Amino acid sequence: MSAPELQSLTIDRLAHKGDGVANLNGEQIFVPGALPGEAVTVKLKGDRAELVEVTTASPERAEPICKHYGSCGGCTLQHMSAESYSDFKRNLVVDALKARGIEVAVDPVVTCAPQSRRRAVFTAVRAGHKVLLGYHEAKSHRLVDVEECPVLVPEIVSALPKLRRLASEVMPRKGDLKFTVTATLNGLDVAIQGLGKNAEKHFLALSQATMEYGFARLTADGETILEIKPPQLDMGGTMVTGPSGGFLQATKHAEDVMAELVMEGIGKAKRVADLFSGTGTFTFRIAKVASVHAAESDAPALKALDTARRVAKGLKQVTTERRDLFRRPLNAKEMDNFGKGYDAVVFDPPRAGAQAQAKELANSPVKRVVAASCNPATLARDLRELLDGGYVLKRVTPIDQFLYSPHIEVVAQLERAD
Repeated sequence: MSAPELQSLTIDRLAHKGDGVANLNGEQIFVPGALPGEAVTVKLKGDRAELVEVTTASPERAEPICKHYGSCGGCTLQHMSAESYSDFKRNLVVDALKARGIEVAVDPVVTCAPQSRRRAVFTAVRAGHKVLLGYHEAKSHRLVDVEECPVLVPEIVSALPKLRRLASEVMPRKGDLKFTVTATLNGLDVAIQGLGKNAEKHFLALSQATMEYGFARLTADGETILEIKPPQLDMGGTMVTGPSGGFLQATKHAEDVMAELVMEGIGKAKRVADLFSGTGTFTFRIAKVASVHAAESDAPALKALDTARRVAKGLKQVTTERRDLFRRPLNAKEMDNFGKGYDAVVFDPPRAGAQAQAKELANSPVKRVVAASCNPATLARDLRELLDGGYVLKRVTPIDQFLYSPHIEVVAQLERAD
């Protein structure tokens, strides 16, 4: 097979994932790593291209801060200047809203600093006599053996050699392992997936590594091997020990900003429903000023929330419910409860959004709604439901906790029109 031919292109714009877009004979060509206005030389691969050389660079081009940039598929936007990067992130939200016919002022992007991401998922694989630990290349099964990561908190980065050694000790002959590592108040919480029956065989090695490396907790395929200290997180003054490998906001700064926006959005509400509550990111903060009903489908997350609730001090009433809000959203009658229902509702669903719940809210008398999402497209869809149901958008705030990636967190505040 002959090698792909080199082609000269001029980049016109950025796509929503941050790829440069050029026009070639009426067809769009996507060029990762290229910026608008640049003249580039590429190797064509269908409608995508591999960047070979930037022959005329944009003034918005920046020097990447990581040695793995270009091979690691994690951070794809390090080549953008701070201003153009922030504009790109904000426009992801603006464009998603416009696509649903929503014209509203969008706040400037709230930025999160490098070295602040507190959770990472690494893959470990065998490569001959060596074990690699890191991230996959973009659109590839090949693994980048990561030596540094400027977005992660230093505690995780400094543990990379330890995690690599541990992986080499317990690595199965076939397949790979996943290491979910979370920085908590009491040390790293390490969750390994993929050991299967090998976990029992390596119990001693896993236990010794937990003690030697000072991990707070180590689990294998959901089973706790050893817990030295509870891997706690501070959620508005309430200490929560989350489930192994569980979800949490990517950075503490983002969590705090989101919580401030939630509290601003609910105003003086006295009865609040916190939907898709997780382990209580917003629940415990709300409970300082209002009674809260927390609904979540994930049993371990809800158990963690309920356990923390039982020992927390200074909170108003917190009730919990395990509920699949996709299949059984909180309905309008429940939210009204004969006039004694919720003054405000907060929802923070997974990337798929919460359309069914938004439809119920649109038919409810709830006065205030705060919607959080890591997917501007599904958020815009859900906001359209709420606006059509009589709500008014008061504020939309993008939060960049997914540094150097084409993802953005958003918090939207709504109120019922008078």
